[in-house]
Amino acid sequence: MTASDDTPAPWLSILGIGEDGLAGLSAAARELLAGADLVAGGRRHLALVASLGKPTFEWETPFAASIPKLLAHRGKRVVALCSGNPFWFGAGSVIAEALPLAETVVVPAPSSFAWAAARLGWRLEETITLGLHARPIELLRPHLRTGARLIVLARDGAAPAQIAAYLNGIGFGPSRLTLLEALGGPRERIRGATAAEFALGDVKSTVAVAIEAVAELGAVVIPRVAGLPDELFGHDGQLTKREIRAVSLSTLAPRGGELLWDVGAGSGAIGIEWLLAHPANRAIGIETRDDRLGTARANARALGVPHYDLRLGTAPDALKGLPTPEAVFVGGGASRAGVLDAVWQALPPGGRLVVNSVTLETEAILIAWQARHGGALLRLAIERAGPVGGLTGWRPAMPVVQWSVTK
Repeated sequence: MTASDDTPAPWLSILGIGEDGLAGLSAAARELLAGADLVAGGRRHLALVASLGKPTFEWETPFAASIPKLLAHRGKRVVALCSGNPFWFGAGSVIAEALPLAETVVVPAPSSFAWAAARLGWRLEETITLGLHARPIELLRPHLRTGARLIVLARDGAAPAQIAAYLNGIGFGPSRLTLLEALGGPRERIRGATAAEFALGDVKSTVAVAIEAVAELGAVVIPRVAGLPDELFGHDGQLTKREIRAVSLSTLAPRGGELLWDVGAGSGAIGIEWLLAHPANRAIGIETRDDRLGTARANARALGVPHYDLRLGTAPDALKGLPTPEAVFVGGGASRAGVLDAVWQALPPGGRLVVNSVTLETEAILIAWQARHGGALLRLAIERAGPVGGLTGWRPAMPVVQWSVTK
């Protein structure tokens, strides 16, 4: 590869390597290793190429701490060893964020997912693939249903038992787990058990866990639509009810990779469903009460979005310095001085705003804002059947006035 006069020459080679070490590398990868002044990698990877006798640099923990030290060798011929495909839950993506692509050469190897699918005979395009090296197990939750197949990269030998215990605890004990250890190398081993009966020990890294999900009768499977049942959320009454929530989420219109501000998060239901709509979505929830914040965090973990960024604070002050949102939901506090002004100022052109109100005072504010900025006003009235003596009648819930607008 030749660099132009104004483009830096490649100095860093990012190589994928498997359990078969040097024997599994392509001729191009071996040539780059042979010419390296320095080889960086994890202890296991460096051991696989130790016979070359190259100077080495072992990754630190956390991995991000290694990046400045790696960049300090710019100008030398450096090889960075990564597991399998460096850009599929791999270290290569972190390295690439720190320097121009033109300074690198990348030679991937088969990923652990590819090896696992080959051993299992699974269609990889129909399999859910997750990396849980440094991420919560609860991220499995939205994907679990009878018949689902998942391949999960585990952080260490203790993780498979933790995954089994988690599955068993939420009603997925009959799920079949297959442990795939050190795939493609001389230490390869494949074993299986159900989550409920899991007792496999002496698990060696690297390890992938294949899950064939089976739900017990009565286990909760999370629907993939807006408006989850109210019973799935812990709350003290501060909950946007299912029907109102479904309309609110539909109006917020979540799209992949977007950020939501949930002002007055309460139980966290709106932010949770926003995150469930797409795995790349982000949400920041602002809640004034510490007890409700704890409930919202528990709901987020239980429903598989532990990454929901919930913060204690009061708008508008709590909104200062937050990253720019694509959408904002105000479920509480819209009548507080400065809240709608701060939200409107923060929204970029094309940003969406949805505000719900149950009081006449806030309704009057929303009518005034709609007259000034446009958008739509909607009044939602829900009635549910309930007992009236020995008979049944309709019981109305408090009506909700909703203002929605695109800036």
